[in-house]
Amino acid sequence: MSTYSLILNNPLLLSFFTGILGLLIGSFLNVLIYRLPVMMQREWKKECHEFLELPITEDQPETFNLCLPASRCPNCNTGIKGYQNIPVISYIFLKGKCAHCQNKISLRYPFVEALTGILSATVAFYMGAQIETLYALFLTWTLIALSGIDIDHQLLPDSMTLPVLWLGLFLSVFEIFTDPVSSIIGAIAGYLSLWSIYHLFKLLTGKEGMGYGDFKLLALFGAWFGWQYLMIIVLLSSLVGAIIGISMVVILGRDKNIPIPFGPYLALAGWIVLVWGEPINQLYLSSIGL
Repeated sequence: MSTYSLILNNPLLLSFFTGILGLLIGSFLNVLIYRLPVMMQREWKKECHEFLELPITEDQPETFNLCLPASRCPNCNTGIKGYQNIPVISYIFLKGKCAHCQNKISLRYPFVEALTGILSATVAFYMGAQIETLYALFLTWTLIALSGIDIDHQLLPDSMTLPVLWLGLFLSVFEIFTDPVSSIIGAIAGYLSLWSIYHLFKLLTGKEGMGYGDFKLLALFGAWFGWQYLMIIVLLSSLVGAIIGISMVVILGRDKNIPIPFGPYLALAGWIVLVWGEPINQLYLSSIGL
């Protein structure tokens, strides 16, 4: 038996190597979470100047995308060498500090890397060596990036959400995760359900309870899993959101008037359904007598 076949047929080996891949992807996700909003803001500013026909007086900004400039310390601007950028391991050996200026490195970087590795390994372990696993990994990585951006900026970029939504609809044609009818209905129902709640809440309170990005994210899950799982995702995300929100107010003393992004809770609920959706849905249906 070849090494490749041995890995594919052994759940532990498959999850181990997928976890290693997840660590590497997590390092890229850190870049994506930080840079994509900055790129979007620069593009919006450029478009506003062009629309208003305003002169751009500032110097041409440095090329800034997902590849350039190379990674560097935000404090001393020293470039980060390859061996200093090994996921999680480099953070441990550097003791959480820049090798040049000794400025503290945010704990979020190794956290995102480790989280991506753990979730990737979990997907591979439970789903095994099948084509669905590849798409599930892609969705997992997308949800981590969307959550990070939403936490930082209360923004779920259309440039990420909508293509993945369309991918879910496309996969349903081949009955991957769900069938086309369930996928189409799920996308429509996912969007309109939160859209309706948003407008009802705004009508009653005069406040905005969530953003339009949340509608699109739930539509994405409807497209991937079908309308049958929408209620479970909403219930799980609301439960997790309530627990974490109350904990932050009571334990950490967070101002209850400061808005908390709902996207990460939706993303977590959607990921749980991705891996354990069928038994959870069966448990839910049996609990309500169906």
